[in-house]
Amino acid sequence: MAMKAILCKQFGPPETLVFEELPSPRPGPGEVVVSVKAASVNFPDVLIIQNKYQFKPPLPFSPGSELAGVVKEVGEGVKAFRPGDKVIAFTTYGAFAEEVKTDAARLLPLPEGMDFPSGAAFLLTYGTSDHALRDRAGLKAGETLLVLGAAGGVGLAAVEIGKALGARVIACASTDDKLAVCKEHGADATINYAAEDLRERIKALTDGRGVDVVYDAVGGPYTEAAFRSIAWRGRLLVVGFAAGDIPKLPLNLALLKGAAVVGVFWGDFARREPKQFAESVRQLGAWYREGKLRPHVSQTLPLAQAAEALKLMAARKVKGKLVLTVG
Repeated sequence: MAMKAILCKQFGPPETLVFEELPSPRPGPGEVVVSVKAASVNFPDVLIIQNKYQFKPPLPFSPGSELAGVVKEVGEGVKAFRPGDKVIAFTTYGAFAEEVKTDAARLLPLPEGMDFPSGAAFLLTYGTSDHALRDRAGLKAGETLLVLGAAGGVGLAAVEIGKALGARVIACASTDDKLAVCKEHGADATINYAAEDLRERIKALTDGRGVDVVYDAVGGPYTEAAFRSIAWRGRLLVVGFAAGDIPKLPLNLALLKGAAVVGVFWGDFARREPKQFAESVRQLGAWYREGKLRPHVSQTLPLAQAAEALKLMAARKVKGKLVLTVG
């Protein structure tokens, strides 16, 4: 049997990817083969094909870290899943293909009532933001949360989870149409940091008190300005660097505000702390059923157009999630 996959055969920009036929994978012990119905595009996919990500798979490989589909075949010893089950999976790489082989431990049942594109757009962004806000920041009801890059996948997830926890959410993005999407997903206030002074607007919106938690998946020039605007005992969440530059912070700022700089590495959290990870997934499923979380799939493209999708992601032109569909 054969299947098609997007392949990275040499590190480089999205246009170096190829769409080729490969033999269908077969599961080994503890493994599952999934027929992919949808795979979402995440910022690390842009980095991994250029050899700029912290995880470096051997060539050739398919990018894509997140998918939804139907179990095709299970390997020896797999008890939790059987052929025909609808699932979501997070794979680090390999998802941009018609079929994927992965450890059964990386699968979760597709939440009830969720379609495949939403399923593919759910776990990584909401999982990252839940781990960041509840576990790493301890965000409480009544606190103020500032989200940088709030119209992106993890950003919108942070806006929704912040609201689910009872926080006041200030969403920051670079265009007014991106901020309109943030408002639709519950943001209480917005800042266009391309057109407005970030620190002045935070001061005005918080009566000079500052924000309790900064969710930063952007980096670059915004991190220090946001950290200078943090309240006493504030927490800066280091989630990622979509702007490209890894900022350097003057550490006296942490001292003066009694503030914390907190790293968020969801992939390793999921691997090292399976019990806490399972609890997080349970909570996300409950919020989804209550209608508090609404994955924002702004665009779908066929699998063959993965390079186009990655170009849009690299150019920061995606609001919410972009999903590749199969079949």
